[in-house]
Amino acid sequence: MSAGPAGEAEIDVAIEDPRWESVAPDLEAFVIRAVEAGLAVAPAPPEGPVEISILLATDAVVQDLNRTWRGKDKPTNVLSFPAPAQPAHAGMPVPLGDVVLAYDTMLRESAEQSKPLSDHLAHLLVHGTLHLLGQDHETGEADADAMEALEVAALRTLGVPDPYAPDPSSAEPPAERAAP
Repeated sequence: MSAGPAGEAEIDVAIEDPRWESVAPDLEAFVIRAVEAGLAVAPAPPEGPVEISILLATDAVVQDLNRTWRGKDKPTNVLSFPAPAQPAHAGMPVPLGDVVLAYDTMLRESAEQSKPLSDHLAHLLVHGTLHLLGQDHETGEADADAMEALEVAALRTLGVPDPYAPDPSSAEPPAERAAP
């Protein structure tokens, strides 16, 4: 459990594919920091303790989930499954939902975009967390712009360059790069 901006955040990390371990030296801590960064920039952070589950999976698992829940028979980089609203119980974390990521899709995308895999992972963890908090880039350009601005702000705290910059290598690097 780690301290979050609006209280405590219990972030459960499950690593289904051992290839994920090569992304960051302390992968679980990396994931937790990225999720916390997403929570920290939320316009309306949840009150009290929350729980989020992260699954670092294979493309096959994500494709199956994408087919079952979205009717799209292909893998995608990240899926977010917000939990249904539940009444708060004193001292108990409120489940926000699950975020599932696909290793091979992320590996391919990071190579295509000439980005370190760890930066891409941090970005998609922040992105997925913001979806759990009600942000949606598919509801219009203004919503997409707002969500992107939140992502950039969260990633800046992790020392990750703006993923939306036309040429990420030309984005102003942070003064001191901190590992997410």
